Amino acid sequence: MRRDRRPYFIRRLQNGWLRFYTRKYIAPAFDAVGPGLSVTSPRDIEIWGGNIRVGACAHIHASRGNPTRLCTWTTDGREGRLTLGDYVLVSPGTQIIASESIEIGSNTMIASGCYISDSDWHDTYDRTRELGKHAPIVIGENVWLGVRVIVGKGVTIGDNSIIGAGSVVTRDIPANSIAAGNPARVVREIDTSRAMRKRADLFNDPALGERDMDRLMRYLLRENTLFGWLRSVFSPTRED
Repeated sequence: MRRDRRPYFIRRLQNGWLRFYTRKYIAPAFDAVGPGLSVTSPRDIEIWGGNIRVGACAHIHASRGNPTRLCTWTTDGREGRLTLGDYVLVSPGTQIIASESIEIGSNTMIASGCYISDSDWHDTYDRTRELGKHAPIVIGENVWLGVRVIVGKGVTIGDNSIIGAGSVVTRDIPANSIAAGNPARVVREIDTSRAMRKRADLFNDPALGERDMDRLMRYLLRENTLFGWLRSVFSPTRED
């Protein structure tokens, strides 16, 4: 597909259904969820277990064939805890699985295909039990995890830090750092004297932002027709 052929009213209907589905089937799966939860492809989002909490204006995305999983596990009578702060972005294909505790700070962005787990899930010599192979993970505020980053048990990543794509984080990363590699090591420091915009800045006036997006959608889809959209669905051409 080269462009969105949907007419404006179809896009509005689909967005309304998405909001309804999110309120009806996604939000109740959390122990607590703040206002402004936004999801894409909700049928490809799996939320499993208790003690999962999400702050305000969280964006949790999935896509067909690229599901996203937020999960807590009960082991030896201990149920894991998973907490996401405000304005957190979770991209398609990410798995976050807590045996003990995973905390993700506000404004943190998690790119596609990341894996975050606070447990090895099996002991070195007893492959049938987890035993002591678990430790809490703390990911600070305004952290950016690149594509396919792996974060292992017991790791703390400090505020504002960036983890390069494909990195494996096995030890703590200090705040205001850029780290990369396997295992991830600090390769540069962030200049803290420079002003930094965060995802929260996108939500200073949520109502205004929603109106602006609606105007933009109306403008971009202004030439689309119902017939043209149906034709592109059932008989697409090179132009679609």
